Amino acid sequence: MPRVNYRSSDVDLMARMMRAEAEGEGKQGMLYVGNVIVNRLIANCLDFQGLRTINQVIYQVQGGNFSFEAVQKGNVFYQRSRSSERRLAKLNLDYWRDHPAKYALWYFNPHAPCPPTWYGQPHTGQFKEHCFYEPKPGTCDSVYNG
Repeated sequence: MPRVNYRSSDVDLMARMMRAEAEGEGKQGMLYVGNVIVNRLIANCLDFQGLRTINQVIYQVQGGNFSFEAVQKGNVFYQRSRSSERRLAKLNLDYWRDHPAKYALWYFNPHAPCPPTWYGQPHTGQFKEHCFYEPKPGTCDSVYNG
């Protein structure tokens, strides 16, 4: 049973996002970005309440901007997905999760060392240039159940 319900169009959209956000960090980096996307869909808490589809997660607007920079600026996001990226997206949607993004809801590239918290949320680890953050205990327990 997959972690979330999805259609083939969701696989394609997620694959495009994973590539746009982390192509330079290889397959592993793209899988971590995929973890965050699926985790946001599962979470239904904090900034991610009411999200029911991959499309809603990817095109979510917060503070007047898209949550993912690649949607706003990324010309790579608007290119076709490749079969290798679709396979990675499907892995995330079906079952794949791993540290440091296993329960992460946020990531960013600080172009410096990772801060110990990001808007009060604890740092869980780093992969190449991206720092990952999961919700504080007790603030979003649903992300740990999906």
